[in-house]
Amino acid sequence: MKAVIVSLILLVLIYRPEKTFQMESTIDGILYSDGKPVAVSVENGKIKGIQRQGTDNSSSGMYVAPGLIDVQINGYVGVDFSGPDLTVEGVKKATKALWKDGVTSYLPTIITSDIDRIKKNLAILAKAKEDPEIRNSILGFHLEGPYISPVKGFRGAHLEKYIKLPDWEEFQEIQKAANKQIKVITLAPELEGAIPFIQKCVASGVVVSLGHHNGSASDILKAVEAGAKMATHLGNGCANEINRHYNPIWPQLSNDGLTASFIVDGFHLTKEEVRSFYKAKGVDRSILVSDALDLAGLPPGEYLRGERTLLLTPNVVKLPKEDVLAGAASPISQCVGVMMDFTQCSLQEAIQMASGNPARLFGLKHLGKIQTDSKANLILFTMKNNKMAVKSTYIAGELVYSQE
Repeated sequence: MKAVIVSLILLVLIYRPEKTFQMESTIDGILYSDGKPVAVSVENGKIKGIQRQGTDNSSSGMYVAPGLIDVQINGYVGVDFSGPDLTVEGVKKATKALWKDGVTSYLPTIITSDIDRIKKNLAILAKAKEDPEIRNSILGFHLEGPYISPVKGFRGAHLEKYIKLPDWEEFQEIQKAANKQIKVITLAPELEGAIPFIQKCVASGVVVSLGHHNGSASDILKAVEAGAKMATHLGNGCANEINRHYNPIWPQLSNDGLTASFIVDGFHLTKEEVRSFYKAKGVDRSILVSDALDLAGLPPGEYLRGERTLLLTPNVVKLPKEDVLAGAASPISQCVGVMMDFTQCSLQEAIQMASGNPARLFGLKHLGKIQTDSKANLILFTMKNNKMAVKSTYIAGELVYSQE
């Protein structure tokens, strides 16, 4: 019994259930690690207990895991969080679509644009965060820019005319518009004033992530010493041609103070890059993100978004004018399977990178794990050829999506 208890308090657990569970009572399932059935009871939105059962029924092929947590998503199913037409109803539409792909919690991401637009959209997101139907899914907001590198390649699809140097007073105004819900900011550490800006962000409780930058090893080290904790979509937001020795990738990979996020959709990074990054960071310092745009879920073709003409292919979104990728077209659930394909990591480890690790980095002690007193944010799914098919999604014990 002692070994069983130890296995149940792991950061992330995956179960293979015997049958679809009723939201008002119990999850009957099979513990993934050894095929033994378990029952997970849910009460008042939290996991009340996990009990071992006596029979084995491992043939169902169903799993239950903590809900996925996406800390970088720019929009979904036609809803652009940075767009001119954002509404609370649009945010609700995107959130409900994410439930279908197993995302129970996420950080809507605002990218570089006019400051007034940034404030306006953050205010709309803040209002949406108060909506009782979706408030349990929105953790806060991710501000990607405008304090990033203006250099072509490193700025990616961000429009150069809106990129600027870090400005603490301006950021405080932006944070006020967001109702103080900006939880992470992506910036370039080499910019003038970046280090004291990072220190102030950290002191205010905002997680600082390095991204869209061409920082030197010294810049990156100073940023980490100032409190930066994360690297945004490492390997992307980077020029196509860089010095083989002196570039922003190696210092971020080698610094154990940085947890790195990766877009592992099979197109943003090569298999060899993913394998190397994963070996350098390990399972505990790796986070999967989708970086999905609002074009995800729409038909392939050309779209005008934020003064940019984007090309949506069946796999990714491109900005042909700059010869760079503009974002992803796949949900984070796809990244789970691709990560397993590329690295041969286990399903449990892939789920940890897509749920447990972001929860830990952002101090969300009640999320990212199946454990007594954790919030019952759970997904039921099948895995076939390393492809996740979500069947049901529960938030705080409430069924919010069911395939049937």
